[in-house]
Amino acid sequence: MKLITKAAPFIGATAVLMSSAAFAQDQGPYFNGPYISGVISLESADDSRNDSLVFDTDRDGAFDDNVNTLAGANAFAPGFCAGTPANGANVGCRGNRQDEGYALRVGYDQQMGDGPFVAGILIEGARPGVEEFTSGFSSTPASYTFGREIDWAVNARARLGIAPGAGKALFYGTGGVGYARIDHSFATSNGANSFTPDNDRDWQFGWQAGGGAEVMLTRNLGLGLEYLYSSYNDDEYTVAVGQGTAAATNPFLLESGGTDIRLGNDRFNYHALRASVNLRF
Repeated sequence: MKLITKAAPFIGATAVLMSSAAFAQDQGPYFNGPYISGVISLESADDSRNDSLVFDTDRDGAFDDNVNTLAGANAFAPGFCAGTPANGANVGCRGNRQDEGYALRVGYDQQMGDGPFVAGILIEGARPGVEEFTSGFSSTPASYTFGREIDWAVNARARLGIAPGAGKALFYGTGGVGYARIDHSFATSNGANSFTPDNDRDWQFGWQAGGGAEVMLTRNLGLGLEYLYSSYNDDEYTVAVGQGTAAATNPFLLESGGTDIRLGNDRFNYHALRASVNLRF
């Protein structure tokens, strides 16, 4: 809801400009040839309430274990918080951050014969504005918070659309692949164990899909509005828990002398509502 509220000015301005552009009577196909675009977007993490941390207490590479106390109880019985702070066990949960993102892209469109259909390709460099957090809470009590954000992304997409009537407005679907650098962070209130992060910044592949509309104000200048869903792999960041100053009976140490932790959700997914200014040649 917050994303839609913040995007209302973009939606309103684009609708007005699309209406006014319909009065122009230039001839010929508008969506032909190369273009460049500047993009601003409002972005929100697609987190699930079931997001959690997962554990490898026997260090066999499979994150399918519970961290149990000496008495056999689940040390993380207080539960997890997927970036939505609440009362009770979620006190200390850090909220997800949604903010503006930016992108610059170059593309090429081709109107298919004399019909209204348009096909195109584009390459885009982006700096998204979304950050996601997941926290776990142990019965010690202590909190353990994983954060991640996309620092930079390079994406390639195709798009297929239709430019009806005079051909000044294009309605399209788009999809393609991406390669993103994901930054990770870790914070804990546990001052006894040692914590060693690994792969805190790495490049990952992903995919994108969405749709939108673009309207030409003149032969060369247009405005666009687009929704885009992005999903990137993110399964390599781990935090190794060691003894530190903790006793040998510490739950993280009981099975193998240490425990590895990572996010249960190995995809970084987010929504974006995007406005663009497009210059065609």
